[in-house]
Amino acid sequence: MTDSSAPTHSAMVLPPLSLYIHVPWCVRKCPYCDFNSHKADATLPEHEYIAALLDDLDKDLAWLKSEEVKDRPIHSIFIGGGTPSLLSVDAYETLFAGLKLRLSFTDNIEITMEANPGTFEAEKFKGYRTLGINRLSIGIQSFQDHQLKHLGRIHSGQEAINAVTMAKTAGFDNFNLDFMHGLPDQTLEHALADLQQGIDLGPTHLSWYQLTIEPNTEFFKRPPVLPQDETLWAIQEAGQKLLADNGYDQYEISAYAKAGKQAKHNLNYWEFGDYLGIGAGAHGKLTIPHIDLAQSKIYRTAKTRLPKDYLNLAKRFLVQQDNIEIDDRDLEFLMNGLRLFHGVDKTLFSERTGLAYDQIESKVESLIKQGLLEKGDKLKTTAQGQLFLNELLEQFL
Repeated sequence: MTDSSAPTHSAMVLPPLSLYIHVPWCVRKCPYCDFNSHKADATLPEHEYIAALLDDLDKDLAWLKSEEVKDRPIHSIFIGGGTPSLLSVDAYETLFAGLKLRLSFTDNIEITMEANPGTFEAEKFKGYRTLGINRLSIGIQSFQDHQLKHLGRIHSGQEAINAVTMAKTAGFDNFNLDFMHGLPDQTLEHALADLQQGIDLGPTHLSWYQLTIEPNTEFFKRPPVLPQDETLWAIQEAGQKLLADNGYDQYEISAYAKAGKQAKHNLNYWEFGDYLGIGAGAHGKLTIPHIDLAQSKIYRTAKTRLPKDYLNLAKRFLVQQDNIEIDDRDLEFLMNGLRLFHGVDKTLFSERTGLAYDQIESKVESLIKQGLLEKGDKLKTTAQGQLFLNELLEQFL
């Protein structure tokens, strides 16, 4: 937290604005998943849901205008879930027509859809690409059928390969593949084989992260047997080297990209940008600047979680709207920005929190001396700082 006895501040600058859209249904709930996802019925109320999404957006935009925040272009859109690729092309055509009536898009907007290999249909994905969706994030997790069975996935390894082929044929030349490691009884050799097979498919981006057991999941109730710490560490080290050797730069804890292909949407999160969140359980962050720091606001928002409640127009979409207190903004900024391996510009700290950099300068200098932060124009961890990121952040409590 900042030192409230020294209330120096800087002019806030509105950050880029993104849009997150949540689709809450899946064919099956995976046992490791703690996201807001729900088993789909045989027929989805997709057109009712699209209408609710647009109504939700209208209410957010009306609120922003009441705060005298002018219209802002959308730099990126991320459609997450759940499994967004369960919805039809017709549903997304209605959605995007509605979005374009309400919002302006930047010329180089990135529009990402999460997709499950078990829901791939060639014509459907050609339709998505025609609508302007220009990036996919394909949840593969593993190519090994026994591991996919452990993870409750509905696709096989071959279906995962086929999905990537279909994506390329449909015109997607920018796509992420999502993988887990540290899977039940996984060996180093099997983990690297998964990763190499993913690399061979030519993605522009890879999300590669260790399986963790989260509360409120089936795995938490009935934990699988996971590899020992020594094996997990060996997988992490060897996998990072394999990715680097193949031209994937690690720019965030679990994100690796070819040159110029970092996820714009996620970068906006990590650089403390703004985003509207619509859909069941969607979260948002919105800045309301003011020349007087005390009257500026940075809101975290959340929407009602259950699809049946979200579709009930008699209920409110917005269930949480909390202001990040001024004394907490430094920690909130750093919790995001220090995830980036290449750091975040110091100027962004002042622009996006309204706080003067000198309010954290002494703590930063102390952390530099401890070998946890690097000296320079960016707030950037050392390799040691990444290993002890939680302890580092505690310095700002």
